[in-house]
Amino acid sequence: MTGATQKSERAYRTIGEASDELGVPAHVLRFWETKFHQIKPMKRAGGRRFYRPDDIALLRAIKESLYARGYTIKGVQKLLREQGVEALRAEGGPEPETFVQRMSGVAERLEAAKKKLDAALQDAAR
Repeated sequence: MTGATQKSERAYRTIGEASDELGVPAHVLRFWETKFHQIKPMKRAGGRRFYRPDDIALLRAIKESLYARGYTIKGVQKLLREQGVEALRAEGGPEPETFVQRMSGVAERLEAAKKKLDAALQDAAR
């Protein structure tokens, strides 16, 4: 963490401190709050957010899933819905499909769509 003083692991973090610790802009944290209802920072007067240690752990797991493991927002939402917060926080968590597996499925769907389009064009030309 940057800054002159280090907070204990149990200390609450402001959105700026959480942003610095996680390496993502504050607006991304606010956006994630709208996409993942499991993120519930404490809010004080004036709407100032304070993230608990569990919130930071969840945010870190979401960031890891999105940025390093290749999940989409919908994929992380599904994982949270089906397996819960603890599954996402678990070290290693489930692996998403590999890029090659995803692209293989895309290529198959594109090939099928191309065949349909070719058939439609041939019918139109007749």
